[in-house]
Amino acid sequence: MIKSTSVEEQGQKDSELTRDQALVRLAISDYVMLTKPRIVLLLLIVTFVPMFLAGPSAPSGWLILWTMMGGFLAAGGANALNQYVDRDIDHVMVRTRRRPLPGGRMSPTQVLIFGIILGVLSFVVLWWQVNLLSALVALFGLLFYAVVYTLLLKRSSTQNIVIGGLAGAVPPLVGWTAVANEISLLPVIMVLIVFYWTPPHFWALALMRQKEYRAAGVPMLPVIVGERETHRQILLYSVLLLLISVLPVFLQLLGPVYLVLALLLNGIFVWEAIVIWRTPSNANVWRLYKYSLLFLALIFLAMGIDGLFYTAPADAVNFVLRLPW
Repeated sequence: MIKSTSVEEQGQKDSELTRDQALVRLAISDYVMLTKPRIVLLLLIVTFVPMFLAGPSAPSGWLILWTMMGGFLAAGGANALNQYVDRDIDHVMVRTRRRPLPGGRMSPTQVLIFGIILGVLSFVVLWWQVNLLSALVALFGLLFYAVVYTLLLKRSSTQNIVIGGLAGAVPPLVGWTAVANEISLLPVIMVLIVFYWTPPHFWALALMRQKEYRAAGVPMLPVIVGERETHRQILLYSVLLLLISVLPVFLQLLGPVYLVLALLLNGIFVWEAIVIWRTPSNANVWRLYKYSLLFLALIFLAMGIDGLFYTAPADAVNFVLRLPW
């Protein structure tokens, strides 16, 4: 009888332990979800490649590790703060209603504190283990995304994603400054590439989700100006992206390998935009959206490959900006 009771008690303890473990895993999963890890992964790719172009030799493994960690913390913190601000509309949209806040699994205070902690840790890690300039650049990106885009522009202007896209364009500059501790022309052009990539990428998603944005009261371009004008804007920005992408070659900052790959990648991008303009359909829009994700990773990889074969001449057009201390 005593033995039977012990077995029952042990089974109850095992059940409680399993339940506690499941709750812990769910909590960890929710905190990871707040950082939007799939988006952060793409941002880390465009942080990683410039590190190999910013100096005469490859950066150390430790420098890469600390820079990636600082970049992850900054982007994750910005994403958490974005969800704190958007907590009143995320439940309206299908793609966001499963997040921890609209799902009721976390409180707004928890999310706010988590976002602030990640932002502070990012600044400390980058300043302590990398340099002050990279820490300031990452902080600028976090604040621009959380304040300028999310608080000021997202619900007030059709240009929200255009101007707000500057926040997502900061990571290449973080990677570059981590190694060079200065800002020069090539990383600025990298920033412009991401900046001009953002509108056609996001507007393709907005076309697919325009009913949800309309219900949430967010003035994304298709909601305000209609699908046809959005198709035209996607094509326009795709052409501008092409011109910005090849600019480093004509300034002698990158070489012929990059030129060939950039023309190929941008040619596909522009063609997909033309297809949307000529034959609008959800399938064509979705194909551009998926390709745009691949494009950004590949265009930066193309820069890295080119760097293995090409060295910019000493008289290449350039400028240098350093902190005065």
